[in-house]
Amino acid sequence: MKKTAPSSAAAMLLIAACSVSAGATTQKPSKPSAPAATRAAAGNAAATPKAPVLYASRPEALQFADDLAARRDLDREWVRQAIGQARFLSQVPRLMLPPAKGTAKNWRAYRSRFIDPIRIRAGVRFWQENQAALERAEREYGVPVEIIVGIIGVETVYGQQMGTFRVMDALTTLAFDFPAAHPRAAERTEFFRRELEQFLSLSSRSGTDPFEPRGSYAGAMGLGQFMPSSWVRYAIDFDGDGRIDLFKSPSDAIGSVANYFRGHGWTPGMPTHFAVQFDPARLQLDDLLAPDILPTFSAASMQAKGAVLDTAGAQHAGPMALVELQNGGNPPSYVAGTENFYAITRYNWSSYYAMAVIELGREVAASR
Repeated sequence: MKKTAPSSAAAMLLIAACSVSAGATTQKPSKPSAPAATRAAAGNAAATPKAPVLYASRPEALQFADDLAARRDLDREWVRQAIGQARFLSQVPRLMLPPAKGTAKNWRAYRSRFIDPIRIRAGVRFWQENQAALERAEREYGVPVEIIVGIIGVETVYGQQMGTFRVMDALTTLAFDFPAAHPRAAERTEFFRRELEQFLSLSSRSGTDPFEPRGSYAGAMGLGQFMPSSWVRYAIDFDGDGRIDLFKSPSDAIGSVANYFRGHGWTPGMPTHFAVQFDPARLQLDDLLAPDILPTFSAASMQAKGAVLDTAGAQHAGPMALVELQNGGNPPSYVAGTENFYAITRYNWSSYYAMAVIELGREVAASR
């Protein structure tokens, strides 16, 4: 969810040793142990040719730590140690920058990154091994198996690629060194500071080492790549073992993805999109594309503006958006996206991402 991901939500912590109980409270814990990074700092400095840049040298980071500790009633020295021992990751700010202007979007190229034989075969295995949990999630949350399978496949190839960045380092880097050249730099900086606060609060509450979890360069974690705030709001103990583990429990990841979608307005039984063609004589393309992917038009108003829907789309009662998928130098592709299509983009703000999720799920289902 993202990953922010390029644009995120976003998820939280817990490998077997980093599990937060589903019933964890916000009471002040006993003083957490010092982060492993602190304990090993001297030995690592001697072995590393070039010492890493630590946030202990940044007054604004330590002031943030003090403020966070006061807001969350956390141990002040533990928070200062955690943030102070986080490493600046020079490659991470660069990865957050949008593509250079003039870079043509290409749906076919984007699709080929996610719908390929390796990912489809992995999806078939994942579905077979977790069929009971997937079907229960669909019954309880109304989210189709194909969508859940598509999300986990696009995000991590079913757990094969969950990220290798220390989450603590990634979140701290983006909280204090988000690239100023980004068009939404101020907004994104505040977002990552909130995510860092959620991450440290959960680490402290569970008594775990914040330097243990690994994830994406944006700090997303687990099979479904939840950001810390999404972990807090939507992660659930779906396998009933008394803890939430989105790294090693596929059932927890499945249930949590379904719960995320229900929390973002998923409507059971509603299609994600419909086929659309154009009537050139009355086409008002600019008007149709103006709301972007936000469902705005009724079926009748879309057709009055020259977007001719298929039979099912013409009978759809809810709002829709005209979704444009550019194909490089070739003509774009278009679909009429429903509110469920929009719900998928709450995981990652991209119509290309949503279509990849939908089509991967369909390909996996067909291959079974």
